[in-house]
Amino acid sequence: MTSSVQWHERLEKAIPWGSSTCSKAPTLLPEEPAVIVKGKGCRVWDADGNEFIDFRNGLGPITLGYQFPDVDDAIRRQLANGIIFGHAHPLEAEVAEQLCELIPCAEQARFLKTGGEALAAVIRIARTYTGRDRIVQIGYNGWLNALAGGGQSLPGQQASGKGVPGVPSALGGLHHAVGWNDLASLERWFDHCGGEIAAVVIAADYAGMAKGETFYPAVRELTRKHGVLMIYDEIVTGFRVAIGGVQQYFGVNPDLAVFSKGIANGMPLSAYVGSKEVMAACNRGGAVISSTFGGETLSLAASKATLAVYKDQDVVGHLWRQGEKLWGDLNAIFSENGIPLELKGFWPCPTFTLKDGGSAAVRESFFRAAYRNGVSLYNVSYVNFSHKDEDIAEALERLERACKEIAV
Repeated sequence: MTSSVQWHERLEKAIPWGSSTCSKAPTLLPEEPAVIVKGKGCRVWDADGNEFIDFRNGLGPITLGYQFPDVDDAIRRQLANGIIFGHAHPLEAEVAEQLCELIPCAEQARFLKTGGEALAAVIRIARTYTGRDRIVQIGYNGWLNALAGGGQSLPGQQASGKGVPGVPSALGGLHHAVGWNDLASLERWFDHCGGEIAAVVIAADYAGMAKGETFYPAVRELTRKHGVLMIYDEIVTGFRVAIGGVQQYFGVNPDLAVFSKGIANGMPLSAYVGSKEVMAACNRGGAVISSTFGGETLSLAASKATLAVYKDQDVVGHLWRQGEKLWGDLNAIFSENGIPLELKGFWPCPTFTLKDGGSAAVRESFFRAAYRNGVSLYNVSYVNFSHKDEDIAEALERLERACKEIAV
């Protein structure tokens, strides 16, 4: 029995799902690694010593690369002075100031640990600021706010299901799901109860992100007309599509935004940012949002170093260029081998999609073959700043072998 199998059995026995993060629990054993024990640059190793060129990147947080020197050195320096204190630390101000410099909508910033809880925070701020209760959600906005087929349907529509396990129906009835770029449905919600809506929360669709060029301005106009806050979920897009996220890329500012995955190269940190007027709703006397670990210094030190690298080096340009080379060439390999898969979306964060005639079985076969050939992928896959030209070339060689293994 291999070490990976042993660890998998222990995880399955001790932890529901076999992991504290649902998406990290392996579904493609034995090809997929059950556990990862080391990362360096753009590569990871499992418990049996197998090496993979990695495009999961911790499910998104590793934007610069594993063990990136600037970040790790900053963590070590801060560790010598302490991790957390009973009062604020100067790093809170320094990183907040950096975010306000880099993110277009940010006049103030505040910290938590995960993107999901930061999204819950901005929803509470929106309800406090507007005095309204309803929230319209576009895309997945974290497990705390996940509709999962629940939420109230528009008048005249059939109810969408049994709701969300663990969420009272009274609360679920205040959250309404609208699809990406579905302006007509959004307008119907505003016609139905526009005076009760506190905010529209938008997470961009990866495959169709380019449609944001027209969708974001239309939503901005609609929210202003009805006095509704516009909130961006920039957990994936922040520091990746552009340093300041989709708001910088498309030139449409929200009232509030949440950043997390790319903020500290893997250290646990999230930020909710926005205009000073709206952020005042969580100031003294307003909505209570507080966490002992919000000002934890190792993550803030990592973030300060990470943001400096973004600013001083062309990280985002690298992600676009290397992503285009890798995913564009992989699309060509798919076509050459008759495999009905395609990467769609912006090159820094595209998603695997099925062409006509494709099936989930085809995608599973490809992912298994990729793991066998030493490449770790995810439905939304990423390059990082440590993926150099030679790494991309080697990954393409391995992925071409994987495609030939499954070509029909």
